[in-house]
Amino acid sequence: MKPADPAGPVAGILLAAGEGSRLGQPKALVEIGGEPLAQRGVAMLRDGGAAPIVVVTGAVAVDLPRVLAVHNPDWRGGMGSSLAAGLATVPDSCDAAVIALVDQPLVGAEAVRRLIAAFAAGAGIAVAAYDGTPRNPVLIAREHWAGVIALAVGDAGARPFLRAHPDLVTPVECGDTGRPDDLDTRSDFDRLAGLVPPRSAAGDSAAGDGTSGVRTDGPVSPRRALRSRPAAGSADPSR
Repeated sequence: MKPADPAGPVAGILLAAGEGSRLGQPKALVEIGGEPLAQRGVAMLRDGGAAPIVVVTGAVAVDLPRVLAVHNPDWRGGMGSSLAAGLATVPDSCDAAVIALVDQPLVGAEAVRRLIAAFAAGAGIAVAAYDGTPRNPVLIAREHWAGVIALAVGDAGARPFLRAHPDLVTPVECGDTGRPDDLDTRSDFDRLAGLVPPRSAAGDSAAGDGTSGVRTDGPVSPRRALRSRPAAGSADPSR
């Protein structure tokens, strides 16, 4: 972590361009907990203190208020081009961006708050970790964007840059704030749906009390039904 400097505004970027081939429909429009995943992801970033919010679309349009929507015409080529499009859309006034994925509805706003706090304390790159395993979201200071984009080829996202520069990465433990479980298949949806309450009841308050907002009542034990796990081929952050 570098010495603390005054930190400027932190944008939020929601990557929501995929077609959801294994799920059978674009993930951005899938409803869970009473709202589409894209809307849920935007609210998570906003509630965590990121502003403005950039939504990168591709397979389907996303119409949400108070966001900067950017269409990635190369979305079929993978996450790398969407990450580049999102970073290019962030206003010049922002010094960093928190990058989140649309298909991780159990990630909480408190994780975003902790990443922004780490940036304010001097971290140039902050990665949410769950029981010590780095996943998402990821905060990247503007000074590193060019390097991230240069290595973000295909579906790699920010991962190649972070692996090439581990000395720049500050892990931020967020295991008590939620989970980075991926919603990739219909089976994932069926399991996640029982763990995602309506956002207003999620317990992820603006005060940042550290609660996860993951439903633990009902017949299915969340630890037994869903453990925090990377998607196949993804040990990322930001895949």
